Amino acid sequence: MSNATPSFLDAHVAAGAGARPAIVTSAGETTYAELLERVCRTGHVLRALGVEPGQRVALLLSDGVAWAATFFGALRIGAVAVPLNTRLGGAAWAAMLADSSARVLVADPSLLGDLSPKLGDVPAHVVVAEGDAPASLEALAARAPATLAPEPVGGDAMAFWLYTSGTTGGPKAAIHRHDDLISCRHYGVGVLGATAADRVLATSKLFFAYALGNALLIPLFVGARAFLEPRWAEPETVARTVAAFGPTLFFSVPTFYARMLRAELPHDTFRSVRACVSAGERLPTDVYDAWRARFGVEILDGLGATETIFMVLANRPGASRAGSAGVVVPGTEAALLDADGRPVPNGTPGVLHVRTPSASAGYWNHPDHTSRAFAGGWFKTGDVFTRDADGFYQHEGRADDFFKVAGQWVVPADVERVLLAHPAVAEAVVIGAAEAGGLVKPFAFVVAANGAHDDTLTAELAALAADRLPAHQRPRRIMLVDELPRTATGKIQRFLLKQRVERG
Repeated sequence: MSNATPSFLDAHVAAGAGARPAIVTSAGETTYAELLERVCRTGHVLRALGVEPGQRVALLLSDGVAWAATFFGALRIGAVAVPLNTRLGGAAWAAMLADSSARVLVADPSLLGDLSPKLGDVPAHVVVAEGDAPASLEALAARAPATLAPEPVGGDAMAFWLYTSGTTGGPKAAIHRHDDLISCRHYGVGVLGATAADRVLATSKLFFAYALGNALLIPLFVGARAFLEPRWAEPETVARTVAAFGPTLFFSVPTFYARMLRAELPHDTFRSVRACVSAGERLPTDVYDAWRARFGVEILDGLGATETIFMVLANRPGASRAGSAGVVVPGTEAALLDADGRPVPNGTPGVLHVRTPSASAGYWNHPDHTSRAFAGGWFKTGDVFTRDADGFYQHEGRADDFFKVAGQWVVPADVERVLLAHPAVAEAVVIGAAEAGGLVKPFAFVVAANGAHDDTLTAELAALAADRLPAHQRPRRIMLVDELPRTATGKIQRFLLKQRVERG
């Protein structure tokens, strides 16, 4: 397979579907023919700015047509698109730009204020995406030719990088190739059965692999339409978008599904949706059950990663199981291995390793991390699972979240399940942290369902833990918090909670 962009754009126009809407926003619709033209014009502008095949083009943009045009425009000319997390700040963006040696940065003007003083010599060009200024990307593209042949790169050429979300430390860029994009068919078609008739909506943003894969690549690959929203999601605004757009496939994360349940949206809010999908963290059973009872739609939990883009484990429509990440996605191989690299039997925890066609080629400038995570075509996810006799996988947490107390292992997910059994608990996280004497003990952070902060709840949770858990797993202290620290992609930053305990 060569340059991937024709599979998402040219193929639909050539098949006579150029007038079909590709991207929908609150401002209107952009057809496949219009998007292809804008991608070609953008590619010409990037070339005029000196971008050559293999060089990086950074995107600091809110979701929308400009994001898609810049992403595919970079790929069209054989360059490498590097989306940046818009919820970070100038120092983090500057570090990523320096790490990537980006030739061009395309940015929303509202985001440049904090970044400009920190830029230095990288990138060589900073271009505002849209606006009346004659040097904006939109203005430059309007004067560029409307057609552009895709650069004849090989399928193993770099196409885009995604920086990991940094749940345990600094981010690093996972390298993805042109062939990786085409692998969207395994999950999008093989599991979800996506077609051109679908309408796709996600609450996550495109710099997150979960949204890039499901809210842009899958719909454009099958000729469907995707709704892109520049604003951050809130339950009420999502409900209005659902009513106006009528999505058939809806993608979100467990935390936001729980928020929408607490918002008490009307029971028919998701009547157009044939499947809701969840990823990013384990979906609690009570959220799965409550969502199905309230809205009549099952949530298909699954597992993907920045390093795989698409799901490698997933529940199927009509065959989902609460508390499970599902079964292996077509085209992917999975193995659960112990600390010595040996396969474990069903029912025994092991670290998930996958061999999947969309797996990253490695991390940019991080050979040590690459050698630890990628070997022999397999990717070590770092997630611990058990597998049942039917091939369904249950998530037990991250391998680096496990810790020993008095010589015995503590699995945070086991303790969290006990705390979440209390009806007044919305979220619970357990971490291992060293006390003053240096001994590691479990500590729990809890978000109350009603926002309450009182000693009664903590006392009840301590009693619940004492009743249901062995002594070494019982939290030394249970702390009520308003919210848990998360990355912009919704993952809990456990290392910050550990630091909070150890710093007192």
